[in-house]
Amino acid sequence: MLYFCQNTLYYFLMPKKIDHELRKENILKTALSVFADVGYREANLSLIAEKAGLSRPTIYQYFKDKDEIYYYAVKLVTGHLFSELSELAFDEKLGSEIDRIIAICTRIMDYAIGAEAELTRLMEVMLHEKEFNKDFSVIIYKRTAKLTILFKRLLTRGIQKKTIVDTCNVDMTSRHIFSLMESFCFQIAFFKNFNREESLDFMKSYLLSLKR
Repeated sequence: MLYFCQNTLYYFLMPKKIDHELRKENILKTALSVFADVGYREANLSLIAEKAGLSRPTIYQYFKDKDEIYYYAVKLVTGHLFSELSELAFDEKLGSEIDRIIAICTRIMDYAIGAEAELTRLMEVMLHEKEFNKDFSVIIYKRTAKLTILFKRLLTRGIQKKTIVDTCNVDMTSRHIFSLMESFCFQIAFFKNFNREESLDFMKSYLLSLKR
């Protein structure tokens, strides 16, 4: 009995382990909500800390300022996806290079639909801050440049393997695909009547036109 009581007391007195990644993710999601509620300009670390149920010094252990929080919020929304897209890009069981680009684009669209709330908040901050000449495009570009490179590699390989028409301009086509994905993500974030099936059909018809 004494042994049991001693162990029980030790359990309650011992310091609790903190899942830092989980806490960081909670801060990021809370910050996105605060940005959406009061605007990026009015938001501050004290308010984010309060909403997250943490102290301001605790927030500083993870992030130095709002801009860093926004950067990592973008990373949170996109980070889990890129490794999966790389696997799709080189999975020959999915078919030709065009088939794999279609698989990538479909996954991006479905991921954006699943992360609609976070995506909307990120874009709202971007649009609002643009009025005050604050440009987050560099942050977005850093997080999405790999995707354009992935499209270029697949298009180049498809031309070499003669599965894609040799008249395909790799640079221009990769930009077109990326712009199409940007447009879909914007629609998902702001238009409640976004039609997934119609958008997929449009994307597929464009990409299949590049097949030999």
